[in-house]
Amino acid sequence: MSTFKLRALLVAMACAQTTAQAAEPFASDSPWAFGDWDGTRNRLAQQGIDFEFSYVGEIGANLSGGYNKDHSASYSDQYSLGALFDLQKLFGLRDASFQLTVTDRNGDNISNDRIGDPRVGTLSSSQSVWGRGSHWRLTQLYYQQAFLGRRLNIKAGRFGEGEDFNSFDCNFQNLTFCGSQVGNWGGIWYNWPVSQWALRVKYALSPELYAQVGAYEQNPSNTESRNGFKLSGSGAQGAVLPVELVWQPRIDGLPGEYRAGYYYSSANAQDVLKDSRGQPAVLSGAAYRSASSKHGLWLGAMQQVTRETGDEVRGLTLFAMATLHDKKTSKVDHYVSVGAVYKGLFAMRPKDDIGLALSKVHVNPAYTKNTALINLANGESDYDSPSYLPVQESEYNVELNYGVHVTDWLTMRPNLQFVRHPGGVKMVDDAWVGGIKIQASF
Repeated sequence: MSTFKLRALLVAMACAQTTAQAAEPFASDSPWAFGDWDGTRNRLAQQGIDFEFSYVGEIGANLSGGYNKDHSASYSDQYSLGALFDLQKLFGLRDASFQLTVTDRNGDNISNDRIGDPRVGTLSSSQSVWGRGSHWRLTQLYYQQAFLGRRLNIKAGRFGEGEDFNSFDCNFQNLTFCGSQVGNWGGIWYNWPVSQWALRVKYALSPELYAQVGAYEQNPSNTESRNGFKLSGSGAQGAVLPVELVWQPRIDGLPGEYRAGYYYSSANAQDVLKDSRGQPAVLSGAAYRSASSKHGLWLGAMQQVTRETGDEVRGLTLFAMATLHDKKTSKVDHYVSVGAVYKGLFAMRPKDDIGLALSKVHVNPAYTKNTALINLANGESDYDSPSYLPVQESEYNVELNYGVHVTDWLTMRPNLQFVRHPGGVKMVDDAWVGGIKIQASF
């Protein structure tokens, strides 16, 4: 962490602890640390310009276990700067808006530094905000327009699949409980902060039910650090085409969200085991066969099941997620998770929340077999040999966290994580990770 960022973080935390005496910019009931700029921010929002400045910082420390047992701590962060322009307020263009967001990520990841075997790494990450390089990126640049009494919504420009499809909150620190999971395991679906040229069409079938379909440029070059602001389509290999049905009911007056979706990739994909004759490529010496497409499914459910008397926000919410991926071409063939979040467990802390979740990431048996055959072909059977390739099967992640709602603009979320078989490698000791996630809006 740079000296400047550390000082800024300490100042913000110190101000949060003295909100009773703080000046207006750091008021505890303000949604922004810097206040509303003496009313200017609210006036601009009323005129159609809504600014967004946010920070997420995550600290992870290996408490015990893992591949490297030397104790250490890693820090990663993300800064997001953006603005939403209401084009109806600004120019009279009915039900239209424009979004612009840039992000900056920095730091290291304890999963890479200590938890996983560096020959294969881990399947997940104990610091979800880490990834895609330490640099600035253009994350959102899109136009959105509603039609037919706002039942039809069209979004076009540069953005990621996970904003609309297979989307999920990101209040946990472990990656397996944060955001769109298809992007973590599919290999061709790029989540925040990566953007690509895209089109999404959504239609409300009823007040509680909508269907959506999208088309996203599949371009691996967009993930490269040097291409954070790339706008050209060079390097595109095909398109990712997701379709999803989303139901958002109120059951006994309590909100829920249920998702079911499918994705299809038109780009060629390499088989993880066989050659063109259906034999293991490692044994035949031939090239791995190519598939003309790749596909997968996802399911998601989130439902509040209890509420405190007189306060609908406080209560218990349960969730579950699952993804299935093409067994011919995917390293991970399925993922599942379940969890619970209770908001306002204590009457004196009604905005705090406590969360517990468990996940399983399963490596495709064909991929596992291919790794074993590589070791056989190389005459390797000793795990401690530098040239041995660890065989991966299933990794399990558990996280328990408590979100301290320090102010309306600052939440600190200490957490304890357990990683069983890091990277799906049974030879790596199970690991305990201590973390702190800090979320602030400026």
